[in-house]
Amino acid sequence: MNDRAKFDDPHIESLLPKVPFTRRGFIASSLASGFALAAGPIAAQTAIITPADGLDVGAALVPVSGGNLPVYFAAPKKAGKYATVIVVPEVFGMHEYQRDICRRLAKTGYYAITLDPFFRIGDLSKIADVKEVVGKANTLADDQMLSDLDALVAFVENQPKANTKKLGITGMCRGGRTVWMYTAHSNKIKAGVSWYGGLNPNPPAQPLTPIDVADKLNAPVLGLYGGADQGIPLDAVERMRAALVAFGKDQQSMIHVYDGMPRLPRRLPRELSQGSRRRRLEAHARMVQEERGGLRTLNAEIFLK
Repeated sequence: MNDRAKFDDPHIESLLPKVPFTRRGFIASSLASGFALAAGPIAAQTAIITPADGLDVGAALVPVSGGNLPVYFAAPKKAGKYATVIVVPEVFGMHEYQRDICRRLAKTGYYAITLDPFFRIGDLSKIADVKEVVGKANTLADDQMLSDLDALVAFVENQPKANTKKLGITGMCRGGRTVWMYTAHSNKIKAGVSWYGGLNPNPPAQPLTPIDVADKLNAPVLGLYGGADQGIPLDAVERMRAALVAFGKDQQSMIHVYDGMPRLPRRLPRELSQGSRRRRLEAHARMVQEERGGLRTLNAEIFLK
């Protein structure tokens, strides 16, 4: 068994698991399970797999500028209107992890939908080289990303089970950055959760940062960061926190840092059982919610219901 390659860029390095693997082994297991190749070896016994029983699930193509945006959605099978959550992927695009998040949310009573923001560029989940993945993802311009999400929201507004008067957004890594940016762009978002959303500019495609648009936030956002995340230095996190305070947004939005933890949530110990991993995440989310006395945002079990 060979150790994986090391990267000089701490942001790229932080995207990968700190476990040894063989290239052949992890490509085979990732392709078979539908997870992103560059995300590393995700074994079936350690990934949360949520069945679709009791749910309505499906896929669609949403017309947008320059093509059709692929989406996947899940909702309770029972008729009704459900609070709605947009799940924005990381740089790997829409793969099985995001689809599973939608099913998890649907199991708890939400209409959840995810998308492939990078569909014009290609299927980034099928690229094994993380440098190539990040390089391609970095070409998606913010204007295009925001326009696509506007089209997605318009699509969801016409879905019979989606209650877009209670519309939230969540995402991890690049998707976590999108949570901040889109909540500043759209007044239709009612709450958001950013999991380790990037805080640095990436010109020319992404010239602004969440710090630059903190004054424009239209709804509460909970930003979750790891204190030992080498890809997002704590000084950047503290600048984001300071921006929220400076513009009076800290009474609704907040930053929570998990001391000593690297990137969340994929760094939960691999030896934990599936049930233990789920309980650990839910306990963390409840702790954050209790810390602010019922902050109106998306976490473990409560979201605008």
